[in-house]
Amino acid sequence: MLIAVDVQYAELAVVTAAVGFLDWSDPTSTLECVSRAELTPEPYEPGAFYKRELPFLLEALALVERRHPVEAVLIDGHVWLREDQPGLGARLHEALGARKAVIGVAKAAFAEGSAVAVLRGDSSRPLFVTAAGMNAHGAAELVRGMHGPHRVPTLLKRADRLARGYATPDPEKALSGPQPS
Repeated sequence: MLIAVDVQYAELAVVTAAVGFLDWSDPTSTLECVSRAELTPEPYEPGAFYKRELPFLLEALALVERRHPVEAVLIDGHVWLREDQPGLGARLHEALGARKAVIGVAKAAFAEGSAVAVLRGDSSRPLFVTAAGMNAHGAAELVRGMHGPHRVPTLLKRADRLARGYATPDPEKALSGPQPS
């Protein structure tokens, strides 16, 4: 299974969404999970974003893996900030024992970064793809081929909307975890 994960922060809560799918070109998910942790989020620390988000990504991945083996994880962000500077995705890859590919899909480039720019749909603004556990150019082609006519692939947008509370998990696809209130 492939999963796209996203994390959103509120004043007193952290919401994590995971969207599972079987093929890179799938138009719809086969699994959806949203969990909410009632707590004050850690403050943002420049250069150490992983400290804030990594625990929630690992929790979502563990929940999915109780039912389905995961082959690759897509995150909203960078795997590598620069060639020798790990980002959130590289930290996730390391925490997973380098057993799964992690693909970062970011909407903004990192200064002097090594991301592969990907144009999708009619957008003139690229997405920036980095990867660990697979070649970044190969990952970029997979992201380019994902379903959807817009800049952000359909299932990445779905994970974002679930995490933000703009959508609710499809009951037929829902995997239960700590649920939003």
